[in-house]
Amino acid sequence: MQLHVLSPLVPLCLAQELLCCGNELVLLFAPLQGEDSFRILVGTEGDSIPLMEVSASETEAPEPWDYVLVADHRTQRSPRCVRQQQRFLEDLKRKGFRYKVKEDEEKVFFGVQADSRIFDLYRMLLMEPEGPAPRVESAGTTLIPTTTSQLLCSRIRIINFVLNSKTADGDTFHDLVKEKVFETKFPLHKGEEGLKKKWARWRNMVREQPIDDIRNYFGEKVALYFAWLGWYTYMLVPAAVVGLIIFLSGFSLFHASQIRWGLGREEVALELINCPDYKLRPHQHSYLRSTIILILSLFMICLMIGMAHVLVVYRVLAAAVFSNLALPFLEEQVTTAVVVTGALVHYVTILFMTKINKSVALKLCDFEKPRTFSERESKFTVKFFTLQFFTHFSSLVYVAFILGRINGHPGKSVRLAGLWKLEECHLSGCMMDLFVQMAIIMGLKQTLSNCMEYLRPWLALKYRSMRGHESRDPELRDWQRNYRLNPVNTFSLFDEFMEMMIQYGFTTIFVAAFPLAPLLALFSNLVEIRLDAIKMVRLQRRLVPRKAKDIGTWLQVLETIGVLAVIANGMVIAFTSEFIPRVVYKYRYGPCREGARPAVDCLTGYINHSLSVFHTKDFQDPVKTEDSEHVTECRYRDYRNALDYNFSEQFWILLAIRLAFLILFEHVALCIKLVAAWFVPDVPQSVKNRVLEEKYRSLREKLGSSPKSTDV
Repeated sequence: MQLHVLSPLVPLCLAQELLCCGNELVLLFAPLQGEDSFRILVGTEGDSIPLMEVSASETEAPEPWDYVLVADHRTQRSPRCVRQQQRFLEDLKRKGFRYKVKEDEEKVFFGVQADSRIFDLYRMLLMEPEGPAPRVESAGTTLIPTTTSQLLCSRIRIINFVLNSKTADGDTFHDLVKEKVFETKFPLHKGEEGLKKKWARWRNMVREQPIDDIRNYFGEKVALYFAWLGWYTYMLVPAAVVGLIIFLSGFSLFHASQIRWGLGREEVALELINCPDYKLRPHQHSYLRSTIILILSLFMICLMIGMAHVLVVYRVLAAAVFSNLALPFLEEQVTTAVVVTGALVHYVTILFMTKINKSVALKLCDFEKPRTFSERESKFTVKFFTLQFFTHFSSLVYVAFILGRINGHPGKSVRLAGLWKLEECHLSGCMMDLFVQMAIIMGLKQTLSNCMEYLRPWLALKYRSMRGHESRDPELRDWQRNYRLNPVNTFSLFDEFMEMMIQYGFTTIFVAAFPLAPLLALFSNLVEIRLDAIKMVRLQRRLVPRKAKDIGTWLQVLETIGVLAVIANGMVIAFTSEFIPRVVYKYRYGPCREGARPAVDCLTGYINHSLSVFHTKDFQDPVKTEDSEHVTECRYRDYRNALDYNFSEQFWILLAIRLAFLILFEHVALCIKLVAAWFVPDVPQSVKNRVLEEKYRSLREKLGSSPKSTDV
């Protein structure tokens, strides 16, 4: 099928001839003489739909207003601002939109509404197959049955797209906001009472989410987010149970053990509705831009890694300071104090770098010049998540795989600036450091961040409501109520997705070190679902509904996190935990190497076996203390020879077994993942059956509405 968009200069007879050509879709925007309106002529495959007249005159709208623009009263004193406002509003009128002006003591409100026939054109351009076939009435109008919520979502999408597009003067609404001509714009909350009762209440925390109602009100993009979040929360239940059992069993055995450590088509349709002369913007690629973006991205990643090194420096200095404070409660808990304060510093760093990462990702994305908004969002997602991943997990990688492994050995210690010795792992092992680090960071993110996420908009709304003066006009009062709600932006839903992706990373990547992560995530998500629902319905302005067929780039992010989780957990078990050394000692060096005996603990002697011997005479600067001359040797955690302090045979045996275990673990986990992907269908059968029934019902309705249908 071919598409022709004819300008108003094309004679009407030529357009009618094109309509008879067959297999073509023709749009004619023809102005009516002496009237501030235009006609739309639509035809397809030889059948024409009668002319539809869209009036742009400022008449009283038969339906409630869809969108509201706001300007400050002070702008009305500026002739320049008033002229720009009028030009912008007149441009909307020429495109077939109505507007209405209302004022209160401080603000000027402009209600905007899309003509219903523009929506019919939008549906015609999309050729939505799932809807019933269009019916041509005697009055010559095309009626497409749909729910009120779905109709309103589409109207809001159309208005939002037109408002964000350039006018005849080359200005966008964002440009006018910068010039103080307008203050803001927002769609109105209408028909949300059902969602308030069934969804946006704390008492409904354990009830099933009304996904269809969410989709009809907020669009597919938001509905897919809550559908995924609900499924993810449900899948956390078995993981939380297993993690709790592992934690309780490890806690109960802690003191008993001998060890001390351990869409493109809709966008084209909207462009055509906004501007009939719209030309497609082709795909472009610049190797120069891609190279620059790659270099800048690598620079930011190196900066994130550098922030992790700053945290290392802090922990070294903090250990020296805490040791010299001579406080009674810190004498034996210096290492724990360093780990806890280091985690707090890391959390503050995350809050600070998140704002910087978002700004950098946006600038890199704009420099790349994406073709559409969807492409821009996808590129921004990849860049921002990459920076956020290194911000959140770089210090955890250091604690898990580097801490205590680059310190050298007694007599030849690695020191910071030649003065301060690098920190060692906790006496219980590096797993304890990783456990504490994750517990603090994840606990703060799931509690403090969620509290601020709810309290900030709630308090802001209360403050604005107390200051505001309500009008007696019910329509203006509704506009004022929507204006006082907290503003939203294009990436409001993006921020929610990002928060869940980071949480998913904490829940999976180092779950071997922190088995309580799924349980914390489960409790957090039960609150998060209702918190987001209350924010979107009660505390924030209405999000512009957006269509989506899936969660987009976030699916690739989840798959990437899954791969990283398998690798990281395998490395944690193999290199960070004491699992491999204990098993090797139990069956190769310990008292049970020739077979288990009931009266003997198979780990007897493991502590001394895991420690290396250092002769005090080899100290470069021996420290003289009381009875130090009687101490000839000491022990430290490592596998080194007592003669030359090189790695011992046991070290290389353990390294080989650890690598073999890592390879085996990853392959087994990969096989389990493939079997689970085959065993569990991507789309539940109930969903497939519901879609099948809807398609069947739609076809039956089309068959019944067809003028050629006959009774059998």
